[in-house]
Amino acid sequence: MERTTGMERRLRTSVPGRLRRSVNRRRRRDTPRVAVIGAGAGGLAMGAKLREAGIDSFTIYERSDGVGGTWHDNTYPGAQCDVPSHFYSFSFALNPDWSMTYADQPEIRAYLDACTDRLGLRPHLRSGSAVRELRWDDDAMVWRLHLDDGTPDGDDVSADVVVSALGMLNVPAYPDIAGLDEFAGPVFHSARWDHDVDLAGRRVAVIGTGASAIQFVPEIAPVVDRLHVFQRSAPWIMPKMLRPYTDGERRRFRHVPLAARRERWKHFWQFERNTSVHTADEATAQRTRWATKFLAHAVPDEELRARLTPDYPIGCKRLLLSNDYFPALSLPQVELVTDGIDRVTPTGVVTSDGHERDVDVIILGTGFRASDHLSGIDVYGRGGRSLHEDWSDGASAYLGIAVGGFPNFFILYGPNTNQGGNSIIFVLEAQVHHVIGAIRRITRRRRPLEVRRIVQERDARRVQRDMAGTLWLSGCSNYFTDRNGRVTTQYPHSALHYWARVRLLRPGAYRLLRRDGRTVARPSGGTAGRVRG
Repeated sequence: MERTTGMERRLRTSVPGRLRRSVNRRRRRDTPRVAVIGAGAGGLAMGAKLREAGIDSFTIYERSDGVGGTWHDNTYPGAQCDVPSHFYSFSFALNPDWSMTYADQPEIRAYLDACTDRLGLRPHLRSGSAVRELRWDDDAMVWRLHLDDGTPDGDDVSADVVVSALGMLNVPAYPDIAGLDEFAGPVFHSARWDHDVDLAGRRVAVIGTGASAIQFVPEIAPVVDRLHVFQRSAPWIMPKMLRPYTDGERRRFRHVPLAARRERWKHFWQFERNTSVHTADEATAQRTRWATKFLAHAVPDEELRARLTPDYPIGCKRLLLSNDYFPALSLPQVELVTDGIDRVTPTGVVTSDGHERDVDVIILGTGFRASDHLSGIDVYGRGGRSLHEDWSDGASAYLGIAVGGFPNFFILYGPNTNQGGNSIIFVLEAQVHHVIGAIRRITRRRRPLEVRRIVQERDARRVQRDMAGTLWLSGCSNYFTDRNGRVTTQYPHSALHYWARVRLLRPGAYRLLRRDGRTVARPSGGTAGRVRG
C-alpha cells in the first residue's frame, strides 16, 4: 500500500484533481530508483522494506530463474539449514508451519518463494538477469548497470541507488588439482549438483568434508558401490537437535503468534549465550568437551576416530551439525582418505602415497569463495575507481555495508558481517533497516550519499584489532581468511552487538555529494560544512 503524509491526505480532499496529480507526480519523481542485486533472503528483505517505506520504484535483478539465492542453487541430497527454522525466517513474515526444527532446502526455498508473493515482490523481480558491471556516472550522478540477460549484447539500465544482496555463499570454490579437467567421468560441485547422474552402484569420490559434504555423504553412501571421502582436515561436528514439529505445536504457532515469536527468540538467546569467538572462553572449552564426547560415542573404531579428531581448536573452522555423518563413514563401502591428493587421472584419484583409486564420478564438496566479496561483478565508483582494486589488500566496508568513493551503493552480508553460528536473517534485517535510513536521507536531501573514508578506515581498524585472540586466527586454514591472511568474513562480536551498531544510521558517518564532485556534510555540531570528496 502506498504511504501518504498527513498533508497529502488533506490535499486530496481540499484541492482540485489537477493539483493532486501534480503532488503525486512530484512524489514519484523524488522517489529514487533502486536496483537490488540478488533475490535471496537479503534481496527479498530489502524489497519488502522498500515497499513498506513507500518506495515502489525498485527492481530485484536475479541471475537464476527463481528466488532463494543459495537455497535455489544448492539442491544436493540432504541440503538442510543449520539454524533452527523459526529463527531462519523473517521477523515480518513468520512461518508457523515449519515441519522440522531444522528445515531442509525444499522447504526453505518454498518459504522464500511464498514470501515473494506474500510481500508483493513478484512484479519487481527480473529473473535471468545477472549484473556484470556497475559504473557510477559522475555527470548524471546515477549508477549504470550492465546486465547479462541472455541477449547477445546484454542490457544496460540505470538506478539512483544500488544494493548488493549477493552474500558470501554464491560462488563455488573449485580446487586446483592437477588433471581434474581430464577426468573421463562426471565431475560436479555440490552447489551445482547434476541430478542427471545416477550414483546407484557407482564408484564415487567426494573431495572435501565441509558443511555440504557432511549432509550429502550420508544420503549417497547407502546407494553407491564404493565411496571414497577425501579429507584434508577433520571438521568439528556436534549433534543436531532435529525433530518434527507436532501438529499441536504447529497449531499453536498458527493461532498464537506470540508462541511462534517466543520460539524464534528462544533460539536467538541460545545462540547469544553459547556462541564464542575467543580461544580462552569457557564456552569454547565446554563445546570442545561436548564435541569430543559425541565423536567418541558415534565412532567406536579407534583408528577411524583418531583420523576424525581435529588438530585445531573448535571454532577455528565452521562448526558443523550432523547426526548421521559419522555413522555413514563407518559403513563397509565407505573409505575415509586422509592422504593428500596428488593428481586426478582420466579414471581415478591418485594420493600422495602413489595409490590410485578408480572412480566413476567425482563430487566436489569444496565450499565457496566466501572471502572474494562481489566476485563476478566489476564495480567502478567516483572518478572510475575500482572496488576490487580498493580491496586488493582485503575487503572492507563501513559496518560491512558502505564503501567510501562509491555513492548510493550498499552491501548486504558484506565484509566482516558473518556471525559465528547465528542467523544471517537477523543480521540482514538490521542491515536493511540501516540502508532504508540512508535511502530516506538521499530522498530528503536530493543528493547522493557516501560514507566518509576516514570513518570506514577507523571502523576497519577496530574490527581487525578486535580479531586478535579469536578462534579464526588460532592456526587453521579456513574460508574466513583471505589470501592476505586477514579475516574478512566474520564479525568479532555477538549478533546483538552488531545489531546495536548497525540498525540506526549515524548521519555523521556519511556525507552528501554535490554535482561538482565535492561533498557537503553536516558536522556533529549541527552547522553546515564542506569537505573535499
